[in-house]
Amino acid sequence: MNENTIHGGVKWQSPSNIALVKYWGKRPGMTQIPQNPSISLTLSRCHTETAIFFEESDRFGLHFRFDGKENPEFQTKIADFLKTQMPRFPFLNRMDLHIDSHNSFPHSSGIASSASSMSALVLCLLDINMSLRGAELCGATRQSIIDFSEASRLSRLASGSACRSLFPKAALWGATTACQGSSDEYAVSLENTIAPVFKTLHDSILIVSDAKKAVSSRAGHALMDTNPYATTRYAQANSNIIDLLNALKTGDLEQFIHITESEAMQLHALMMCSNPSFILMKPNTLRIINTIHEFRHETGIPLCFTLDAGPNVHLLYPDQHAEMVERFIMDELEHYCHEGQWIPDRVGDGPSRC
Repeated sequence: MNENTIHGGVKWQSPSNIALVKYWGKRPGMTQIPQNPSISLTLSRCHTETAIFFEESDRFGLHFRFDGKENPEFQTKIADFLKTQMPRFPFLNRMDLHIDSHNSFPHSSGIASSASSMSALVLCLLDINMSLRGAELCGATRQSIIDFSEASRLSRLASGSACRSLFPKAALWGATTACQGSSDEYAVSLENTIAPVFKTLHDSILIVSDAKKAVSSRAGHALMDTNPYATTRYAQANSNIIDLLNALKTGDLEQFIHITESEAMQLHALMMCSNPSFILMKPNTLRIINTIHEFRHETGIPLCFTLDAGPNVHLLYPDQHAEMVERFIMDELEHYCHEGQWIPDRVGDGPSRC
């Protein structure tokens, strides 16, 4: 390699997130613009580490490995995204990229891997861009001057939910009069507006099934275009945004539980009413939900659930109740999980440069 050849490497870690008010449905004819705002919790242990090694070339080149193995499906998705971003990152036209990506969680676990992987990818691109523009800064300094609103906007173009993974604790994506500065184009941080109890939340993820999702998120969003309850759903989501923002600000756990569980069930009801329709929950999903309700009624502990677009269950609860809830999981819920699998996670601090 010629000593004047441009080359180097960057590595970022970015978390997944779990939506409380769900993003389900895109505005037709627009690029990843949601039909309604969404609110999510940023996770900690469930994250993606992405490293990009780059070397000057006479053309764009991409070599992608996931967990140390070539993955043509992922490579195609990433290549398509990078090609759309060449006007924003002209260096891509003359770089050979070697991308290595690794999830801290099983890819088939139903956790939003596109959120963590695409946000990590975008952070790497922004970091490389600063480096090539002569920003000779240490890693910590470079992280501090990353424009996370810009990172969120670019991540949204790669995967809608990825735009929410850029911020600590909790984030809101979508324009709403209930949150100043909110936008359909990027997410905003809620870290400084939520009560302390919500910053301690655990998210124990119960793996009911490790099978591939019956319907992709992209296809699920498209089904909302003809869903007979779409208009009502979007109105309800906007109302829930206002109520949940208030609950998060005031520390109202009862209202938090009510909205979070209602949103989870609405998501699955919408899929059952789509054409074609899908039943994404499994029998053990329902058994877990019923057992949670019984436990909460008997103990008064503010434990609640949410669901993504699949059968696996996220259990949310404050840190002060962690010991009792985790004992409950092991005694009463673990046998409903596929091979006893569950992932102990909690609200986290957002991305970091490795």
